[in-house]
Amino acid sequence: QDALSHIKLVLLINDWSLRAIAPIEMKTGFGWVQAKPACSVAPFAVTPDELGEAWQDGRVHLPLEVRVNDAWFGNPHGSEMAFGFHELVAHAARTRDLVAGTIIGSGTVSNADYATLGSCCISERRAIEMIEQGKPQTSFLRFGDRVSLVASGNKKSPFGSISQQIVAANF
Repeated sequence: QDALSHIKLVLLINDWSLRAIAPIEMKTGFGWVQAKPACSVAPFAVTPDELGEAWQDGRVHLPLEVRVNDAWFGNPHGSEMAFGFHELVAHAARTRDLVAGTIIGSGTVSNADYATLGSCCISERRAIEMIEQGKPQTSFLRFGDRVSLVASGNKKSPFGSISQQIVAANF
């Protein structure tokens, strides 16, 4: 619970994964280094008290609407996080110093009622489809696809939104 008082800002991040690269990268022994490009961050970070009723038990109790090419993909709710942010911070602090500015990500927002609420993660959706239908139905993102995320409650979006188009990297 002490870690809760050390959480100064909360923000919305889209953590991308390059799934085609991941299996190759895992074989190198480096883990996901090349398969995890820069994250996308919504324009506003807010203090926990600015979230009001939406900040409970170290969790953001807001629905996260995800759209792919303007089509609804999911609207899961942050209240079902397995661990609150204070628990994630406390766990991370066991083996490292967490200095000012450290960002701790919670992982994918998902709910037990995925059939109604949808998903925030294509790989999660594909895994569910494999279990329930024997094969994935949802395709991975392609160049030109657009992804948007917004967490909102009472018609307000405290973080602003993330909206991006998938483009080829120039290395």
